[in-house]
Amino acid sequence: MKQITATELAAWLADASRPDPLLLDVREPWEFEHCRIPGAQLMSMQSVPARMQELDEDAEIVCICHHGGRSMQVAAFLERHGFQHLSNLSGGVHAWAAQVDPSMPTY
Repeated sequence: MKQITATELAAWLADASRPDPLLLDVREPWEFEHCRIPGAQLMSMQSVPARMQELDEDAEIVCICHHGGRSMQVAAFLERHGFQHLSNLSGGVHAWAAQVDPSMPTY
């Protein structure tokens, strides 16, 4: 699994020549409601084992959480189950708010 910074992800999302990755937000619903990266899909960490069949194994997936710890665990779990195109958002939504979108609420 690769690590990707908030600024690298922002550049990827702004690059019309690259398909957007699936932004897999693994936080809890209350966290997702408080703030999220536009276009992110919520799949809380505890639900991933039961719901991973909903994910496309061939898609580029960026796992996201608050600071990057839970998302790294989910990315490692998915990698062990055959997913190969995984990135972890280093620093999570906290880094996104600090480096990309200062208007995003933080917690």
